[in-house]
Amino acid sequence: MIIAGFGFRSEVSEEALMEALELAGGLRAQKIATAGDKAVATAFVALAERVGLPVVAVPQAALQAQAVETQSRASLKERGVGSVAEAAALYAAGEGGRLMAPRVVSSDRSATCALAEGPGRGESL
Repeated sequence: MIIAGFGFRSEVSEEALMEALELAGGLRAQKIATAGDKAVATAFVALAERVGLPVVAVPQAALQAQAVETQSRASLKERGVGSVAEAAALYAAGEGGRLMAPRVVSSDRSATCALAEGPGRGESL
């Protein structure tokens, strides 16, 4: 299963999220994932509906437990993890999941997306 994980700023647009998904090659994803509190953000919910994919809301502790490749100072300060996108994708990919590539960033820098592959976790919103 391929998971597209997202990190994004509160002012993100659906278009920026879609751009990040496309840049990451995520149109083949079977689920999308992000931090639990961000899974209900208007733009993210609109993206999920647009691409027709279930959402995995990742608990904060689970984000911090993931080994990510990218180290964003802003993400480290705000979330305690170097990349929310990578961590969300890895968590949702499940046991033995692996990153397919480091995160990509939308042109307006408000959204990031990373892909991970694995057996997947069952829970979705």
